[in-house]
Amino acid sequence: MKFVRFAVQDSRHTGVLKEDTISVIKGNIFEKWDYTGQTFSLSEVRLLAPLEPIQIIGIGANYAAAKSELPRELPSIPVFFFKPVSSVIGPNEDIVIPTAIKHVKFESELAVIIGKEAKNIAKEDVLDYIFGYTIGNDVTAPDYFHEDGHWTIGKSFDSFTPLGPVIETELDFKSIHVKAFLNGVEKQNSSTDLMIISVEQMIAYLSTVMTLKPGDVVLTGSPVGAELVSANDVIECTIREIGTLQNPFVAEKERVNV
Repeated sequence: MKFVRFAVQDSRHTGVLKEDTISVIKGNIFEKWDYTGQTFSLSEVRLLAPLEPIQIIGIGANYAAAKSELPRELPSIPVFFFKPVSSVIGPNEDIVIPTAIKHVKFESELAVIIGKEAKNIAKEDVLDYIFGYTIGNDVTAPDYFHEDGHWTIGKSFDSFTPLGPVIETELDFKSIHVKAFLNGVEKQNSSTDLMIISVEQMIAYLSTVMTLKPGDVVLTGSPVGAELVSANDVIECTIREIGTLQNPFVAEKERVNV
């Protein structure tokens, strides 16, 4: 099942997408919902980010270039970071490059949506706590990384977390490919079996540190091939079973003091 959020003129809705038709729903997708009977054609609406996250957690450096490069031992404390919910945008919205810099980096990722409260869960039980999956673009401004390894500012600018186009609830994440196309040219294409820390391992670990809530988003890492981009570039992050998340990059307009 594919859940979407969308806008029609000044109203916003949640719905279920089947082929090119959206059936509007009411209620909480994580608890109880029902169809309203109202429908829209996909061509009539503007897709939004498919959810408003509670929190966004990313993992760093989580893909090897080849199976032969996967480490034999996993790190005891994986590198995680937070991204603010104010950085979320939807499909086709502008990714804004801050005035002080010329380049940022795209990072196409599988994003996992938590569906029920999770605390101290076992790796074997993780799938019971996942609601669905979407595509994330963990946009990064490396110029804002601290020399001591602090990443937060470089990942926190408004528009730096595109999500979409849908939440897919029926997905075997172990057999998918995460791709990115920059101006139509393929730059990333890796299967999820090249993850260093698996989806099950990272969510189980996170649950030992914090209580995960319905609506939390976990960005699972980006394959090799991410590049610096500039204004007027267009990025397409693609997972065939979910769809394509496309966004243009634009330069931040100079602000005029009045």
